[in-house]
Amino acid sequence: MLRPKIPVMPQPTGLSHRPATIQPTAVVPGTLAPPPTPIAAARPAVALTPGSALALVGAGTAVVLIVGAVLVSLLLAVAVTGASVAVCAVVLRSLLASDAKRR
Repeated sequence: MLRPKIPVMPQPTGLSHRPATIQPTAVVPGTLAPPPTPIAAARPAVALTPGSALALVGAGTAVVLIVGAVLVSLLLAVAVTGASVAVCAVVLRSLLASDAKRR
């Protein structure tokens, strides 16, 4: 029924430039390079001592508590806003219904 048209890729017509020719070079014996110096063993970038591990755990706990408090306060703000909108809707409905009964 619906057959996709497969694009046809044209074949290359030829090289756009001549291939580079490789010229042989003569090997000239020279002086030997000095042997590489041994590299000293790298020490770790951060040494984790028991005191620093305790500080990291304390900082992580503080961050989690702060982020949790912010999220809970945002959720509470949304809940309070929703409740106040619901109360306003009930009051307006009551006022409009009582106004309609008077007429």
